[in-house]
Amino acid sequence: MSDLDKVVKLAPSTLDRFRLDGKAALVVGGTKGLGQAMALALAAAGADVCVASRGPEGLSETAEAITSLGVKGTSYAVDATEEEQVEALIAYVVEQYGTIDILVNSQGMIHLQPAAEFDLDAWEKVIDVNLKSLVLCCKHAGRVMLEQGSGKIINISSVRGFQGRAADLAYAPSKGAVNQLTYSLAIEWGQWGINVNAIAPVFTRTVLAETFLQDPEKLNWVLSRIPMKRLGELDDLFGPVVFLASAASDFVNGHVLLVDGGWIAA
Repeated sequence: MSDLDKVVKLAPSTLDRFRLDGKAALVVGGTKGLGQAMALALAAAGADVCVASRGPEGLSETAEAITSLGVKGTSYAVDATEEEQVEALIAYVVEQYGTIDILVNSQGMIHLQPAAEFDLDAWEKVIDVNLKSLVLCCKHAGRVMLEQGSGKIINISSVRGFQGRAADLAYAPSKGAVNQLTYSLAIEWGQWGINVNAIAPVFTRTVLAETFLQDPEKLNWVLSRIPMKRLGELDDLFGPVVFLASAASDFVNGHVLLVDGGWIAA
């Protein structure tokens, strides 16, 4: 069969490769902001989705929203910095769905403070939430994926994973570490059918970002740095997360996908 004949045969399946029907997804940090948006995008593409977060706020509402899209939605309260709780979460998802095909790590927090005064307790908390919890979720979901010989892991990084920032001894370093974690797991697990990638957004309109973005000076500075001259919107993450979770990205591994309107390029 010639290359042309092969492409003609495969091309009609292009859009089908983005579908997630029959897949089971776990979105940690999935009850607000970017995580919630990505959970709903996965559900709209056909995946059954479990959302997990530290507190009960938003859990049932998000699960109901997922179910309204015609798939199975569940929720689970977890402190993902505690290994025993992560193990219990993974066991719950497997019990509910039979497996885990997709893991999205969207949990995160930030603390900014001048370097000479930076609070060590705050530093440890940011590192625990932004890095340790991802390691634990990847570790235990990865065991399920290794056993079945397939899986998609998507870690949420940030443009700060590529850039430093004043008064930031925790968030930016943690996101740089998320990138390296993504690369390392992709190298180790790629041969076993597991794709490990990351998404790095820029400033996005969410409830959590409102305080920062309400300052006209800060908003103007952000917009001046983005070549597209607008902030990110929640639906800007829909396509990237579905792509990386689907068969459309089967040969994409160890990649950090910037969703930044050109921030890093500038």
